[in-house]
Amino acid sequence: MISQSDLFIFGVSALVVMLMTPSLVMVARGLRRSERLMARLEKRRPGEITERRTSPRKSVSEIMVDIGRRAAPGNPEQLSAIRFKLMRAGFLRPRAVSIYFAFRLGALGVPQLFLLPFIKKISEYGQLAPAFACIALAVLGLMVPDMYVASRTKKQEREYREGFPDMMDLLVSCVEAGMSIDASVTRVAAEMVDRYPNLAMHLNIIALELRAGRSRQDAWKNFAQRVGLDEADSLATMLRQAEEMGTSIGQTLRVFSVDMRKKRMLSAEEQALALSAKLTLPLTLFVFPTLLGVLLLPAIVRALELSQ
Repeated sequence: MISQSDLFIFGVSALVVMLMTPSLVMVARGLRRSERLMARLEKRRPGEITERRTSPRKSVSEIMVDIGRRAAPGNPEQLSAIRFKLMRAGFLRPRAVSIYFAFRLGALGVPQLFLLPFIKKISEYGQLAPAFACIALAVLGLMVPDMYVASRTKKQEREYREGFPDMMDLLVSCVEAGMSIDASVTRVAAEMVDRYPNLAMHLNIIALELRAGRSRQDAWKNFAQRVGLDEADSLATMLRQAEEMGTSIGQTLRVFSVDMRKKRMLSAEEQALALSAKLTLPLTLFVFPTLLGVLLLPAIVRALELSQ
């Protein structure tokens, strides 16, 4: 006779398999695509026996990255959107997309495996408790990687926004001292690497792109896309217009730097003015009741003593 706990274990296992089926199908498609590609490269013929090259053993991380690469979507537009999202979060490695999908696949399947030994204990809280726990872990596993990427993106944007005015001041100082804009980028990156390492990394990428032969307009445009700030986009546009019209880059950077300092001051004043409104609720809930208690408690105790 099959017990209810065995039925729940079977149902949870079936649900885990159903949730992981799309990823497994994508991995299988990736394997098939790679096999077809290898067959084309090796020019295999039907019935021809070829010896497979022995490859060295891969580590667990390399295997997971390989699985994530095969689980990635085959649509170039979706792949570009995911790569751009990871780039905005600071993941600039070529294998960032593969690592991202490997983590998504692991976050979906690994918690379900850890849940299986506790199915009987969870079933004590209700017959549908294991199914709800499995669904909750699956939803959480799908959300955690995206939540981490979003949190990392906000942190990166905060650092970029705080360091951008300092970057502009240093660029103005270097350009007015007689350095070219390309050499100034390298010098500013070296000066900002301790306090704003991520922004300095993007400046170093600009310098590498310029050395590789990319035009200055494209390099600053790519910088604006990677950083994701409106100020960076405006800077790229101003540099392009200054280069096309032949105006002074130093004067352009100085005007933009003054504008950035004004924006920083306005942002600080806005935060200072909003502080009083933000403190209203904590003061009402925690500080005022404590003060009333401290002030009224002696009078209440004195009144009780006199009444006795």
